[in-house]
Amino acid sequence: MDRAPLNALQVFVTAARAQNMTRAAERLHLTVSALSHQVRLLEQRLGVTLFVRGPRGLKPTAEGAMLLQRVGAHLDAIDEALQPLRARRDCVLSISALPSLASSWLMPRLPRFVAQHPDFEFNLDSSIERVDFADGRFDGALRYGPGNWDGVTAELLFEEWLTPVASPALLAGRARPRLEELGEWPLLSPDDPWPRWFEQFGGKEPKRYVATFSDSDTLQRATVEGMGVSLGRATLMRPLVESGRLVVLFPERMKARYAHHLVYPERSIRHKGFQAFREWLHAEAAAFRDSGAADAMPLAAAATRPKRAKRGA
Repeated sequence: MDRAPLNALQVFVTAARAQNMTRAAERLHLTVSALSHQVRLLEQRLGVTLFVRGPRGLKPTAEGAMLLQRVGAHLDAIDEALQPLRARRDCVLSISALPSLASSWLMPRLPRFVAQHPDFEFNLDSSIERVDFADGRFDGALRYGPGNWDGVTAELLFEEWLTPVASPALLAGRARPRLEELGEWPLLSPDDPWPRWFEQFGGKEPKRYVATFSDSDTLQRATVEGMGVSLGRATLMRPLVESGRLVVLFPERMKARYAHHLVYPERSIRHKGFQAFREWLHAEAAAFRDSGAADAMPLAAAATRPKRAKRGA
């Protein structure tokens, strides 16, 4: 039997580790069709079935698991041996950022970085997926979390603060609630730290919440459309408050348990483009913190709370 081609083995190992054709194709910069074709050719050459395909993705067969165990480590060793010989393009920088932070905080500032470094090619990927730095696609990522991820360096950019926000449409014709009355309003996303809010500022948590959402972008859109009140992150909601699409209900705010971080693998320290981006990003984050904008939203809208109508009026 002829030797199996190295590229087909690489495709197989990537697919077996990802257990998902689409994700594996993205990592290899192939179409799903091309990846599937390579796997079929390898199966035909070996005379065995390597994967069982199901609704939840791929699962290696016994033969597939054996092949992965035998060749995976060798392919990793080859890749590691070639790494020093590869010309690292310091002028190409690839960063992943959560869509919510990318649109509300990073994008308004990013033109300054591009203007300062016109020779850089900047690639931004907006995604909520966990970044696998092992595949070499990204030099760094902006993530919201505890900051203690394994195998990477996480540097704090700024803390996050929470406060209830609502759309003008929801408030139309109604007096804004007092702190102790907030639980009587339609509230969104029970997975947010509402219990901590009520414990800290008073009032009673509602018996049920109007809706829950899988991501902050959808929650934000639902709030803007007037579905209910959300516990908004100051950083993400600020542009919507400043544009009048959302209203801050109270001057009170609560510190979030998580914060925004720059996350990167050890190899990125040697990348000149990433070094420049990291230095610029920390300068922008410091200016954001020093301005006071990191821990509060505009309160002008909340300061002019309409007076309550007298009963019977």
